[in-house]
Amino acid sequence: MAICAAVALACNEGLHPTTCPGICGTVTYQGSLPDSLRDSTAAVLIVAFSTFPQTPADLLRFQPPVPAFVDTGGPPRRYVLQVPNGTYEWVLAVWEKKSTTPLGAGNADSLLREIGFYRDGGDTTAQGTGRVHVGTGGGGAAAIDFVIDFTRMHRICHYFPPCPP
Repeated sequence: MAICAAVALACNEGLHPTTCPGICGTVTYQGSLPDSLRDSTAAVLIVAFSTFPQTPADLLRFQPPVPAFVDTGGPPRRYVLQVPNGTYEWVLAVWEKKSTTPLGAGNADSLLREIGFYRDGGDTTAQGTGRVHVGTGGGGAAAIDFVIDFTRMHRICHYFPPCPP
């Protein structure tokens, strides 16, 4: 009986749900990073946009200014995207290629690939956007979990046609 009491006291408030400051969830990888990408991968990022980008230049206006970095494989990983309270129309995972040139609107299509995005089940738009609301009073958004498959990456021009060969 004394052992049960000690265990119960040790777990005091240990089972309550936690919130995160913004958007959070897990990243799970389906398969692994192909060998052809291993040496050219700079990072995998989670970013959010208040409004869906209309031009490649808008791709550089993601939130937060410092994105959430996640590993490129292995077991599921938790991420936290610390964004201000508000509504976000596009939350996505992005693969970034290593480059000696800084990322800009002119080279976004050659350096970035969309590898997963939040899709609202009730939204049938081509880009698959969904509104994510980050609450006030310290509450975050519901968890957004990504399953990343590096064999299903999309070029940026997929969203801003035309796509050159």
